[in-house]
Amino acid sequence: MATALLAAVIGLAGCDNQRIAELEEGVATEADVRTRFGEPENVWEAPNGGRIFEYNRQPQGQKNYMITIGRDGKMSALRQVLTPENFARVQPGMMMEDLRKLLGKPARVTPYALKRETEWEWRWVQPPNSPMVFTATLNDDQRVVRSGSSPDRATEAN
Repeated sequence: MATALLAAVIGLAGCDNQRIAELEEGVATEADVRTRFGEPENVWEAPNGGRIFEYNRQPQGQKNYMITIGRDGKMSALRQVLTPENFARVQPGMMMEDLRKLLGKPARVTPYALKRETEWEWRWVQPPNSPMVFTATLNDDQRVVRSGSSPDRATEAN
């Protein structure tokens, strides 16, 4: 079972790398992006009038992609967003929607009713190749209370 899951994850990563290589910023169109990546998980409005397509690879993968389409219909950016730099931007008081726009859909959401908190978790890889989990804890007001990374225990069993 673990071998099949690992093969699926490696296959998914390989497909993404090929798709990314086929897209050039400033040249690829929205249609090119949709042909290679399919329908986005979510579409966010970009500050400059464009749109940001969210392509989620959670929970099996360890990446989430945000692809920006400019007002001219061309791809202006393709970014893997599960990075230490983005995690550092997660601060107490941050709204849930802003967290989702920054990191994409989490791999797991766990409510803790008695604590009146919910944990959002994203699987990611700390360079060069350490599997990690980033956790953001939100309160009842849907604001971040705390966050941090720890080793991905699920991968240690394999």
